[in-house]
Amino acid sequence: MSQAEALAAPRVKAVWTLGLLRSELSTTFRRWRTLALLAVLTGVPILIGVAVKIETSDGSTIGGGGPEGGGPAFIAQITNNGLFLVFTSLAATLPFFLPMAVGVIAGDAVAGEANAGTLRYLLVAPAGRTRLLLTKYATTMTFCVVATLVVAVSALVTGAVLFPLGDVVTISGTRIGFAEGLWRAFLIALVVAASLIGIAALGLFVSTLTNSGIAAMATTVGLLITVQILDQIPQLHAVQPYFFSHHWLSFADLMREPVYWDDLTKNLQLQALYAAVFGSAAWARFTAKDITA
Repeated sequence: MSQAEALAAPRVKAVWTLGLLRSELSTTFRRWRTLALLAVLTGVPILIGVAVKIETSDGSTIGGGGPEGGGPAFIAQITNNGLFLVFTSLAATLPFFLPMAVGVIAGDAVAGEANAGTLRYLLVAPAGRTRLLLTKYATTMTFCVVATLVVAVSALVTGAVLFPLGDVVTISGTRIGFAEGLWRAFLIALVVAASLIGIAALGLFVSTLTNSGIAAMATTVGLLITVQILDQIPQLHAVQPYFFSHHWLSFADLMREPVYWDDLTKNLQLQALYAAVFGSAAWARFTAKDITA
């Protein structure tokens, strides 16, 4: 290989990787299944906002959660400030709707290609198994961000239409400006998206174990439901902090003044651990897998 060819090789690989990622993103977000999932996520804040508006149309107030100001407690503030619909909607979708949607995308990432008979074609191209797997994971993580922002934007628009906007009263009882509240809503959306890293890696690993996209999606969603149930059993309190969903609602701590970082940090560290463990397991399985479809 000449020196010019050696210098051009990394550039060609980079261009191919970006092209592969662009193709994966385009394919994923043009599927009817993906559009349907995003439509459902868009509708959840609208339903919550309309329900609260109808419930409070006679001037009454709607009850919230516990006194500590957990996610569901935000619902009591919606009538005073539509921005709280963003926090409520994220709290309502995070336990099931958002991770279920991510589980469907992640579970279908590799298994769906095998089921459609396109996986061997992708590997014939100079992508390589590692690069293809990383591209699949990057696409899934992009969906995490897009899905979370869809919920947040839908909630913000619905809240602005149905309720007044203004200064935000934090969980700690202090008052911050609307711009600061909007910035914290954006940070909360990013934290919620990051909270889905673990389930995305788990789904990708499951996707490498089978050639059936439906089986991979069903298994990932089934594991999600199982973990959510186990996280509610008091007798399992010793192991519950290690469940990927245990600290999901810690994003509410961003609405404290000052921000309480302990549970937020634990959540992000736990998600990184799940990503490392199941990402490595997916790589080990996929690189050694006999591709027949």
